[in-house]
Amino acid sequence: MKENKKIYIETYGCQMNFSDSEIVASILTESGYKFTDEIISADIIFVNTCSIREHAEERVRKRLQYFKSLRKKNPDLVIGLLGCMADRTKVALMEEEHLLDLVAGPDAYRHLPELLDKVGSGQPAIDTILSFDETYADITPVRLDSNGVSAFISIMRGCENYCSYCVVPSTRGRERSRDAETIVNETRDLYQKGYREVTLLGQNVNSYKWQTAGETIDFAHLLEKIALSNPLMRIRFATSHPKDISDELLNTIARYPNLCKSIHLPVQSGSNHMLELMNRKYSREEYLERIHVIRQILPGCAISTDIIAGFCDETEEDHRQTLSLMNLVGYDAAFMFKYSERPQTLAADTLPDNVPDETKDLRLREIIDLQQKLSLSSNQKEIGKTVEILIEGVSKRSVNQYFGRTSQNKVAVFTKTTSLPGEYVHVKITGTTSATLLGEIIDFRE
Repeated sequence: MKENKKIYIETYGCQMNFSDSEIVASILTESGYKFTDEIISADIIFVNTCSIREHAEERVRKRLQYFKSLRKKNPDLVIGLLGCMADRTKVALMEEEHLLDLVAGPDAYRHLPELLDKVGSGQPAIDTILSFDETYADITPVRLDSNGVSAFISIMRGCENYCSYCVVPSTRGRERSRDAETIVNETRDLYQKGYREVTLLGQNVNSYKWQTAGETIDFAHLLEKIALSNPLMRIRFATSHPKDISDELLNTIARYPNLCKSIHLPVQSGSNHMLELMNRKYSREEYLERIHVIRQILPGCAISTDIIAGFCDETEEDHRQTLSLMNLVGYDAAFMFKYSERPQTLAADTLPDNVPDETKDLRLREIIDLQQKLSLSSNQKEIGKTVEILIEGVSKRSVNQYFGRTSQNKVAVFTKTTSLPGEYVHVKITGTTSATLLGEIIDFRE
């Protein structure tokens, strides 16, 4: 009976994957299944996968081997693979390595109850067909591992930018946007449930567009609708593409205090040679012009980025161009990785992965070291300021401290008072590390 079946789900990769796992939980809860945090008690294990880097796939394969070993105690254990690895690895993992009973791609989650029924009757259970219109707009996600304060909302799916290193267009399909009214309604519902911050998710949120009777709603208009719907709900978003971030969007963020002053703007490389090979559709100069406009319209806005070290044909001069751009921008934070060739990408088909691994490691180390200095410098500028922070929970380092984030997405740790998670407090910053602000609460507001 479904009512007695417990599901354990393990998620890898981006915020979108975590959002998808919450959609999966909603669909299967509605069908009568239960969820558990204890893998040993699970009857069904799902792993929601990421293909963006080789390391992520290797971790998943190791976990699948472990899950298979659990069948020694539970021969009826069902193991399923979800997400971005599904279509490309289904034959190897299911038919050759016999690690899986079920495979479902990112657009097949509505079919999971039927796929589980197939497994129960001994049939193959595979659905990796990509959709032209699936957005799961009508599904209210079950918030897994939630702190009750912050939540993700997917506003669109897929991508059509076709960066040469990126597997997302082939694993998540065509770009399509979700009904704007359902997004606004989901935000209102979260506020009523006690949440005070949402992050709007999309592979390129700047491309969001929803057409309704007599009106076209782009991302700037969507942000305005959400900001006006509840001024006490903080709004973040990820990710922006440099070629699409508009002055209109920046001016909208400037108008509303609850639109967080933090923009994630992946550059990937500071070299025009690399940007062209990556098919990023902007130049170094165009990227820096967008940074200049952000600084003008949104003074004090935090800017974070993604950087790839050692992409195909990268020279030492290309690498130096990246370091110089990092210094010019002065990023507050960055996600930094060495290039990992992915199947089903333009780079894998047409460009040689010819930068030695030890060179990639060295360049990545230089990028990380520089960013740590930039992050520390950015945080040191906050010392002495009083900032508004939304309390998210108890610090991992001490039960006597809370942690939360500023509008600029900087994490702060401070001594607990009578305030509670979900409340806004004013904190005076007294110290910092490269990653965390340190401070003391001086007052609070509901």
